[in-house]
Amino acid sequence: MEGGTSWESYYYKDSVHHLKQTTEGNDEAEYDLISMENFLPNDLLERILSFLPLASIFKAACVCKRWNEVIHSRRTIWANRVPQKPWYFMFTCNDTAAGYAYDPDLRKWYNLELPCIEKRNWFISSSSGLVCFMDNNTRSCIFVCNPITKNKRKLLEVPGVKSPDYSALAISMNTESSGYDVVVVKTKQVPEDFLHWELSIHFYESQRELWVTLATEVLVGWRGGDEGVICKGVLYCLIHCTGVVGNSLIRQGLLMYDLTARSSSTLMSTSISVPCSLTCGRLMNLSDKLVLVGGIAKLDRPDIIKGIGIWELNKKEWREVARMPHKYFQGFGEFDDVFASSGSDDLIYIQSYGATALLAFDMSRRQWRWSQKCPVTKRFPLQLFTGFCFLPRPEVAT
Repeated sequence: MEGGTSWESYYYKDSVHHLKQTTEGNDEAEYDLISMENFLPNDLLERILSFLPLASIFKAACVCKRWNEVIHSRRTIWANRVPQKPWYFMFTCNDTAAGYAYDPDLRKWYNLELPCIEKRNWFISSSSGLVCFMDNNTRSCIFVCNPITKNKRKLLEVPGVKSPDYSALAISMNTESSGYDVVVVKTKQVPEDFLHWELSIHFYESQRELWVTLATEVLVGWRGGDEGVICKGVLYCLIHCTGVVGNSLIRQGLLMYDLTARSSSTLMSTSISVPCSLTCGRLMNLSDKLVLVGGIAKLDRPDIIKGIGIWELNKKEWREVARMPHKYFQGFGEFDDVFASSGSDDLIYIQSYGATALLAFDMSRRQWRWSQKCPVTKRFPLQLFTGFCFLPRPEVAT
């Protein structure tokens, strides 16, 4: 490990503390065993511990046997815990999923190993403490896991076409029922026809443990992409223009599908345009608000971005929330048109593929802030980095 703190170091075995005591007229130190049983009642102890950051709670578990039992056996301590800001997991290697997780509360990086992902280029989606992974090769191997506890589950194989040209993955957790839904959107080109693309939506419910195909439609002049998210029971995914349709400057659109109502109307009838010509558009659910982050393309060079914007969808209208100030845009160094961006609650993370610099935007405060420097260094010029955002919630199980 090149730096940072190993997350595994926060899981200590039971320990007993000895305190040094001195008395008058005696220079020799005596060591007395101090029992933690006589201090705080469990309810008050839980209340105090719930105000600590996640890493500090796990460290507190090593104070004594009683604290360890309270922390690891009582779910109320996690349910009543002060909300933790979302963490960002950064992949630091091209071939493996080894990486570091950034805690914005303590402004620290932890060396963290994910329990199931094998390659950094897998499809990833997160919701309320759970992270869903889908392999990039077969698009059939899907895991749901909790990165903090390493609890994981492998889902049944997704139905529909094999080896689609494009796929989008989205997960949504119901905090009341502790169940979750997973959606996979598959897009396959109609043979020898570049304008026609078959798009299908596949839906998984954890409580029923089965997949259902909700919709299948052939799009004309448009295709699905790799970006999707679930917000308030509605699936949103970005689509891309494959021909001269409408405004030639706007090459992306937003497709919407109500997972609850399961409307039988055509998918394209619910689509809307994105706010401007974008590159690297990213969709995210921030406190039940659909947010779009994207690179704003130059008019004469659509493959080059002049900045990064953030928009929020209000019904079917986009409202611009912020644009990255030029000083931060320059701070990435060699910043091309591709970048990673994800968020949760009120926090958005943005990271260039070519560097480990990580920038966060607080939606509620409208503030930009650099993270602490990641402990990993770039080993060769073409090394790439990416990552995803997740909520650290030890009480959530798959």
